[in-house]
Amino acid sequence: MPGGRLTQQERQQIAVGLADGLAYAEIGRRLERPTSTITREVMRNGGPTAYRADLAQRATQQRTHRRKQVASQGAQALPQAYGRDAEAVREYQETLTTVFMTSGLPKMMARVLGCLYTTDDGRLTASELAQRLQVSPASVSKAIAFLEGLALVRRERDERRRERYVVDDDLWYQSMIRSARANDQFIETARLGVGVLGRGTPAANRLENSARFLDFVGEALIRAAEQGREVLYTRTEM
Repeated sequence: MPGGRLTQQERQQIAVGLADGLAYAEIGRRLERPTSTITREVMRNGGPTAYRADLAQRATQQRTHRRKQVASQGAQALPQAYGRDAEAVREYQETLTTVFMTSGLPKMMARVLGCLYTTDDGRLTASELAQRLQVSPASVSKAIAFLEGLALVRRERDERRRERYVVDDDLWYQSMIRSARANDQFIETARLGVGVLGRGTPAANRLENSARFLDFVGEALIRAAEQGREVLYTRTEM
């Protein structure tokens, strides 16, 4: 598949494909581009319903110009461990951010989470996040509050009493448990409705079946999370 940045003509073809209702994978095949490239392009430029080729082209040119300015000032000249290619890491971070966005996270929250996950320590202060993402500390603080509410990050204080934001293995487990319990209120309310609507009636049956389904799936998810928890702490060979 061809590499390099998307051309204006390719962006026009993406817009046509979206208008025709094509999936990202199909658009990628027609352009001989990875699906992830199409997904990232669309999500960072308004989403499938608002994507416009001309605006996407202009936005890309502006981002490229800003990166050159930042690079010339040395603001993002961060050292890379293990001999990593800095540009490849940046591109991957953008891809991971796009995946978080397609799963439902707002853009700023997805960027913060992507940044944390691509650091070896998994710990960054607000100022470090702001520097790496080139955004305001207020934007970082808002994103962290949102991510904390979803149990996707946690806070800790280092030896200098500085607050750091952390992603670690156990957060996936906690997030899974939270997700499994997210329907508990609906299950309880649905079963309350069975008595109100009359057991055996169509409406009551619909609520009862929904409650039983969500209860079964939730319990199965919790069992799977408990059984698979040890995977999170298994060290992989380097």
